[in-house]
Amino acid sequence: MPRYFHTLMAVIVSLLSAAGISAAADAGWDKTFAKSDKVIHEKVSYPNRYGLTISADLYRPENMNQSRKYAAILVGTPYGGVKEQGAGIYAQTMAERGFVAMAFDESYNGESSGEPRHLSSPDIFVEDFSAGVDFLGTRPFVDRKRIGVIGICGSGAFALTAAQVDHRIKAVATASMYDMSRVIRKGWKDTMSDEQRNKTLDQLAEQRWKDFENSTPLLPQGFPEKAADSIPEGLDPISSEFWEYYAMPRGHHPRSHGPFTQTSNLAFMNFSLLNYIDTISPRPILFIIGEKAHSRYFAEDAYKLAADPKELVIVPGARHIDLYDRTDMIPFDKLTTFFNKNL
Repeated sequence: MPRYFHTLMAVIVSLLSAAGISAAADAGWDKTFAKSDKVIHEKVSYPNRYGLTISADLYRPENMNQSRKYAAILVGTPYGGVKEQGAGIYAQTMAERGFVAMAFDESYNGESSGEPRHLSSPDIFVEDFSAGVDFLGTRPFVDRKRIGVIGICGSGAFALTAAQVDHRIKAVATASMYDMSRVIRKGWKDTMSDEQRNKTLDQLAEQRWKDFENSTPLLPQGFPEKAADSIPEGLDPISSEFWEYYAMPRGHHPRSHGPFTQTSNLAFMNFSLLNYIDTISPRPILFIIGEKAHSRYFAEDAYKLAADPKELVIVPGARHIDLYDRTDMIPFDKLTTFFNKNL
């Protein structure tokens, strides 16, 4: 059982754990990537159906024709990440290529509202995708019949689950997809035994009493507040990979804590994502995964379960985190072709 997984991700902690819009002009660049001079950036906010306020970064082509309507793409963050990291890279790049694109923070995380902080919910995180569609589809410059989504890492499964019931989502792409409900309930590569699962559930039940008595949920230690200059010795390969991105200058952001409240895992134990992935058809799905990604099996298995039209793209040499930010490896030409064809 990887030691540092308990610290990096809430999932591994338990395993081995438009209504009112507030918009403002760019008031400072706080991203982990360089700002493009080919797009217009705007910070926006809007409610989801639970009354929580979602914070997002909206990117539009710099030479945008205000008299026409554009196809739009909503981008979800990696699990535990924020919109200022990889999701923003995807959104800004797709805006450079002619789309209206938006990266958002999930409820309870980043700059979005919700207490307690760093809570995770499969239902609410899926809803956050539909809330983004609500917002985009009510912009005067967006064609609401041409809205697609991109989900990175954990948000890949959330995006697909949203599309199962939200027919306004016309095309879905995932990159380095994780199925969080599967890995939390069944363990890494489905190796969790019934005995281990029951022990975990007993521990989480006890934690609920502790949380209640303490008036606050237990939040495992996360990534350092300031970027580290090296990977700690003794970390397993997967934990080292996440540390390389989230804890070092490559992708570090102060709002990206990493793990979620420990009892958040109970909801994932009881809520199975992707149960109806085949019903997304005839809307298309594009799965993108790295050849060397430790998460590769999630995308390959989801691809088998999905109905046509579907496509699986394996990026040579890429690891899981490389599809977060390596613009030389992320197949943006493929994403552009996919959404131009299907939106």
